Amino acid sequence: MTDIRTRRPTKQRIAIEADLEEFEEFRTAQEIHASLHAAGDKIGLATVYRTLQTMVEEDIVDQLRTDEGEQIFRRCSTGHHHHLVCRDCGRTVEVEGPTVERWADRVAIEHGFTQVAHTLELFGRCGRCAGE
Repeated sequence: MTDIRTRRPTKQRIAIEADLEEFEEFRTAQEIHASLHAAGDKIGLATVYRTLQTMVEEDIVDQLRTDEGEQIFRRCSTGHHHHLVCRDCGRTVEVEGPTVERWADRVAIEHGFTQVAHTLELFGRCGRCAGE
């Protein structure tokens, strides 16, 4: 069986990667699909979902769940980080959380856990949307 990371990129994946490079905010698969169609790419929504999931598994794309439970995607920098996301406009800031990292490590050790992973996403209103 071929490792998904060694497969030759398909034209659909190349189109999705190019689309992700155009936007800084997190977007739904449906929004990405609509953007691709507007650009003339004939790609199915199921293909967009499958490709995004593969890219999440490869740590190329970050995936979050909104307060409503909807999955949103964004191409992010490498390395462990967290996100501060505006609920109104989707503006996203990548943030480091050394205090959170130390807390997670301490809790894992206290309870005898190893190889612990975590996610932390903060949702609020950015200054622009709050009218500040």
